[in-house]
Amino acid sequence: MAKKIEKFPSKIWLSSPTMHGPEIKYMTEAYQTNWMSTVGENLNEIERLACEKVGCQYAVGLSSGTAALHMAVKLAGVQPGDRVFCSDMTFGATVNPVRYEGGEPVFIDTEYDTWNMDPIALSKAFELYPEVNVVVVAHLYGTPCKMNEIREICNQHGAVLIEDAAESLGATYKGIQTGKLGKYNAISFNGNKIITGSSGGMLLTDDEEAAQKVRKWSTQARENAPWYQHEELGYNYRMSNVIAGVVRGQFPYLEEHIAQKKAIYERYRDGFLDLPIEMNPYDVKNSEPNFWLSCMLIHPQAMCKQVRGEREALYISEPGKSCPTEILETLAKYNAEGRPIWKPMHMQPIYRMNGFVTREGNGRGKTNAYINGGAVGKDNKPLDVGMDIFRRGLCLPSDNKMTPEIQDCIIEIIKRCFL
Repeated sequence: MAKKIEKFPSKIWLSSPTMHGPEIKYMTEAYQTNWMSTVGENLNEIERLACEKVGCQYAVGLSSGTAALHMAVKLAGVQPGDRVFCSDMTFGATVNPVRYEGGEPVFIDTEYDTWNMDPIALSKAFELYPEVNVVVVAHLYGTPCKMNEIREICNQHGAVLIEDAAESLGATYKGIQTGKLGKYNAISFNGNKIITGSSGGMLLTDDEEAAQKVRKWSTQARENAPWYQHEELGYNYRMSNVIAGVVRGQFPYLEEHIAQKKAIYERYRDGFLDLPIEMNPYDVKNSEPNFWLSCMLIHPQAMCKQVRGEREALYISEPGKSCPTEILETLAKYNAEGRPIWKPMHMQPIYRMNGFVTREGNGRGKTNAYINGGAVGKDNKPLDVGMDIFRRGLCLPSDNKMTPEIQDCIIEIIKRCFL
């Protein structure tokens, strides 16, 4: 007889902040010393800690990871009408800063090995759009991209590489920390990240002049004059010393959080061995993720019928099969939070008219057949990889305060979806 599973009395979150105590100490110091604005010891210290951890020369604390990406796009010289190659399967914050500067994102399809930008598709994109000179690449769910291949392609075409490491602080590629691998790089301290300030982000670079420009731009581009003198456009993007206090208290626990997240990933992996699913992959030989979110991908033959509209989804339950919608709705009934995989940018209404490049070329309208709801190429593999992963994948509860016993219950709930 199957064990009865009760609804969790407290919400099991996807990924919530984990506080330790020093955070309130540093926030209180900011209050007591009256350094409540965008300067102070906390801000200085987290910039030092970030440089020390990542191995970069300069760090500038900003109000969000999005602000850091915007400053990176501005540093890269993107002008109105310029095309910019961007990761397709990511959060909108990776891409929107290109639009802030008037650029036109062109989306590069995903590859199955890492769920990140496909280097083959990127190379194809330069054949289609040889004028492009900026690439924005994101490390999805804390898993590093194939950065050597991507950097080599960028170097061949003289393109500036911007690294969105918002989700991957602490992850490494060939022993190098993410956030160090591009010319201009961004990390995030948003409330659900591996360490948090409740908000906040940081631009990382080895370029001193670039760092100084961002310090100026992020404080309304005030000139060195006795009065408020402005000669270029500025922004209110600097991080507050109070938020920096939270980040400062979190930094010593980064490795602990990564270890906890890795244990969660491995428990899911081992618990799902008898199911027709696989976990979000990574390049075992070359990278070590921070395992920010554990995700699963259902095998095509184990997918029940599922239809998604713009804001709603429907499915038909089938014995021995399931789908992301069924699993997410079932988890919610037990008071546990999962989430769909990031919907690819080329599928978003705001970006549907933008360019989209797969490894076989232009991904819009050049398909050979349709199988399992998606276009396929000559080898019968999905042409639009991001769409396929979005259709079959989901993010699992990955909160590092989740006990093994609770996670075992979540694994059992998911197993029963396939009965």
